[in-house]
Amino acid sequence: MSETSTFKTLDLDLRAVLERDPAARNRLEVIFLYAGFHAVFLHRVAHGLWRRRLRFLARFVSVVSRFFTGIEIHPGAVIGPGFFIDHGFGVVIGETTEIGRDVTLYQGVTLGGTALEPGKRHPTLGDDVIVGAGAKVLGPITLGDCVRVGSNAVVVKDVAPKTTVVGIPAKPVADRAGSQPLAFVAYGTARDADPAGHAVAGMLEQIDVLKTRLAELEKHLNGDALQGTPWTESRPVNEDAKSGEDSK
Repeated sequence: MSETSTFKTLDLDLRAVLERDPAARNRLEVIFLYAGFHAVFLHRVAHGLWRRRLRFLARFVSVVSRFFTGIEIHPGAVIGPGFFIDHGFGVVIGETTEIGRDVTLYQGVTLGGTALEPGKRHPTLGDDVIVGAGAKVLGPITLGDCVRVGSNAVVVKDVAPKTTVVGIPAKPVADRAGSQPLAFVAYGTARDADPAGHAVAGMLEQIDVLKTRLAELEKHLNGDALQGTPWTESRPVNEDAKSGEDSK
């Protein structure tokens, strides 16, 4: 990464904070007071050292960053521009993590590995991904572009682009394909992203349908009773059964 592109990336990181956090009033405030921005800046330094094979020095910068910010990012992680960690305390990002452009993480997020063998062990996040507070994304899985992960979700499988997932284990609750442009959603979850609520609502709709059909059936039975004709006799007689009786 060239010096020019490094400054461009830091500028995009700074803009990301101002665009996605209404509490951020100006650039000076973000530069001096935002631990998430400090952690990302120090990671850019540590990652540069890591790529130059200055591994001990890179890890030292990473440890210093964790001490001052409460955010642990392995210097080997690859992070695209426009990266924003909101609040940030307790965020952990593993060594082989790959993060695209304009990604947002909230406090307590873990992008962790589940394997002990060397190689790719951590998640890959596409562009414009939002991971809510306390969520865990585990293993060498892929989250597609524009994925939203709800707070405290545990994601252990690949997630298709433009999908919202919530729960333990995380399950999709909305597919926003074709709904461009996608708006930023704080903590990665819209207000109506409630799979249990949707399931209950569906059951209530089915109950209403059954109640309506039952009322119609009772009305039909009562009408036959008033006419003095049993409901069973109002039904057409099976012709085969009738001919059998005649032959006897």
